[in-house]
Amino acid sequence: MDFNEFKEQFTEDVKQGLADAGIEAKVSTNTVEKMNESYEAMTVTPEGSNVGVNVNMEKFFEAYENGTDYEAVVGKAIGVIEGGFANQPTVDVSALTDYDQMKDKLIMEVVSAEANADMLDKVPHKEMEDMAVVYRFEIDSNDDGRATILVTNQLIETMGVTPEQLHADAMENAPELKPAVIKGMSEVMAEMMGVSTEDLAMMGMPMDPADEQMFVASVPDKIHGAGVLAYQDFMDQAAERVGGDFFILPSSIHEVLIVPDNGNMSLSDLEAMVKEVNATQVAPEDKLTDSVYHYDSQAKIFELGEKFVERQSEKEAGIEAEASEKGSVLDELKAKKDEVAKQPKKEAVEKAVKSKGSKGEEL
Repeated sequence: MDFNEFKEQFTEDVKQGLADAGIEAKVSTNTVEKMNESYEAMTVTPEGSNVGVNVNMEKFFEAYENGTDYEAVVGKAIGVIEGGFANQPTVDVSALTDYDQMKDKLIMEVVSAEANADMLDKVPHKEMEDMAVVYRFEIDSNDDGRATILVTNQLIETMGVTPEQLHADAMENAPELKPAVIKGMSEVMAEMMGVSTEDLAMMGMPMDPADEQMFVASVPDKIHGAGVLAYQDFMDQAAERVGGDFFILPSSIHEVLIVPDNGNMSLSDLEAMVKEVNATQVAPEDKLTDSVYHYDSQAKIFELGEKFVERQSEKEAGIEAEASEKGSVLDELKAKKDEVAKQPKKEAVEKAVKSKGSKGEEL
């Protein structure tokens, strides 16, 4: 069967399976729009509750097409829904529209502005080069995941809060709820391999912070950690850690890589690296952008890498032009001095006397 046939049959069978398990629930289908993706979903809401569970039917159809038995697919979906019900956070629905109760739960994320253009029309956001800063209320967070609500234009209108106030509160709360964590790549590798940093040193990995050529920035739970880019003090915090200017590589929406701008890697090399990793290693829903960014720690400027290169070229051209202009003035003065020096002394004296005489006549 095709997807439309599957969707209709799947919805009925899941609803019947839940009823057989003694679970009365309302089942509906709709399109779920999320950052970086949208999908056809089945929303299952227990009787007497306002909070439901979304099931991505496209994923289950894919499993069916890849050879998984249809009954097994239905059973798996029922298990996911039951697990979702069991792990749902307790939510005071009335509090969801009370900004005074919700503002302390504000966090920030950064997403691709191009990939989420339609969604951004519906949510308050701040542009950040070719990215956009969006806001969420974090309802619950634990080892199994987190529950959040994307802040929409409609929601803040209901709450009676402006986008400006929302942003100001998020800038204050997000770094407290999700503090930025910056680690050297050697430290990250040690954690991934389950070894100590001393073991890595014996394996030839650099352990001196001054030797680190790459750093990883995220948040403690490593979920949507690229949002640290929007934190007020993050850029200066990173500059202090890496020792000056740096490039930013958007590894994913969950983390970013920081590369010191020390001349070891060119912008074109870094851009090629980001594009290759995004094309081969990053899931589409986790992709941030293909761009590389730069932070000038002296001028306090965050910008696209290409803008930085252009700004530097203009700056160097301006310095050269200024030096050339100064050189021209000096050359002109020297030429005049040489010309005067070559004149006969008598002629020079006569010119001086005539000059004084003319001034006297004017008086």
